[in-house]
Amino acid sequence: MADGKTGKTLNLTEGNPLKLILLFAIPVFLGRLFQMMYSLIDTKIVGSILGEEALAAVGSVSILYNLLTGIFSGFTLGFSIVTAQNYGSGNEKLLKKNVASSIMLGMMTAVVIIFAVLLFLNPILHAMNVPEEQFCMAHDYIRILVWGMFVTLAYNLCADMLRAIGDSVTPLIFLVIAAVTNIVLDYLFIGGFSMGVSGAACATVLSQLVSAVLCFLRIKSGFPILHISKNDLEWERERMRILYQNGLAMALMSSLVNCGTLILQTGINKLGTNIIVAHTAARKVFEIFSLPVSVFGASMATYCGQNYGAGKYDRIRQGLKAVLGIGCVFSVIIFILSHTISPYLISFIASSKNKEVIYWGTQYLVYDMSFQVVCVFIVILRNSLQGIGDQRTPVFSSFIELAGKVVFTLVFVRRFGYWAVIWTEPVIWICMVIPLIVTAAGNPVLFGKQK
Repeated sequence: MADGKTGKTLNLTEGNPLKLILLFAIPVFLGRLFQMMYSLIDTKIVGSILGEEALAAVGSVSILYNLLTGIFSGFTLGFSIVTAQNYGSGNEKLLKKNVASSIMLGMMTAVVIIFAVLLFLNPILHAMNVPEEQFCMAHDYIRILVWGMFVTLAYNLCADMLRAIGDSVTPLIFLVIAAVTNIVLDYLFIGGFSMGVSGAACATVLSQLVSAVLCFLRIKSGFPILHISKNDLEWERERMRILYQNGLAMALMSSLVNCGTLILQTGINKLGTNIIVAHTAARKVFEIFSLPVSVFGASMATYCGQNYGAGKYDRIRQGLKAVLGIGCVFSVIIFILSHTISPYLISFIASSKNKEVIYWGTQYLVYDMSFQVVCVFIVILRNSLQGIGDQRTPVFSSFIELAGKVVFTLVFVRRFGYWAVIWTEPVIWICMVIPLIVTAAGNPVLFGKQK
């Protein structure tokens, strides 16, 4: 750990690679777990208090929220990879300029995307085939969350910059506070004030605002290396290009994945309320099961970024092999869990005893989670390649997912119903992982001897 200019941070360029990655990843995991928990609590409270119709309304547009969140998270993570490289190389002056540029680029992007989505929100929801009986609830819910994207961006900027210099604990602390705040506000707005699904959305945005403000105040008081001045706000074309190239690549990678899922959701929304509820609950479980893998991926982006900036390629290879090994062991555990407790998890999250809901939710988990090991390689390799500056291969892999989900939605879902949805991702994952393995195997930084 290092003190002084950066407060308390973790230097990922020195020491045992696996130990450092785990020390960095554990707070990230706990933070995302709490993030997921208050999303799960929204689902649970909406289902138990407002009923299956309200839950279907929320579920029918949740992927749009995930798409927007993924875009902004991608931008800030891409920006932070450049910051991590600056930190690894010891270039504090350039680090500060990149922080300032990240704020400017992030806010400009947010204004364009948020107002464009709000302007075309009704056509977007109709294109998603949101059922008419749930349209008004779905519209009210997602509109509030879209406005709240400004808050999401602010938190992600602060949190990812802290993680870039090795501090993954501070974002965790404030996410815990946000999760508790969200639980209280959920019951207050939905149960106490009878605000319906709008109350759930307001609770989410306000709890994120709390974490964003606290994170900003902590940076101001304890991390001078992230403080910027007027001189740092200069618009330098080359620096902006590098930052935006990294940010856009990560955002594009995420948006391609989520766009594909959104398109698939349009097919699901035609299959009836029970299927929508089953899929909504199953995706929540899927996200929980997949959380450690996504955390290792994000951690490897920072780990590879710092060590790439420091020129320590041997450490990158050591860390990559260790994390892939852990991921394979984890996949076996998930396989066992998905084949044993899935019905109970679906019933609990959906707040339903409906046999059709439980059956289809369970089938989704049993088949898709059996291919978790493929996801391990996709996520770890994709983020590691990003960390060492390869934007093209991860984006190409994500484009395969988008194209595959379009084909399955237009061709197979219409013919085979929800069974086509269940088999969509395993088939696509196998196609996605091939270019990542080929590229990583041929990259001397990730495998083989350094050139």
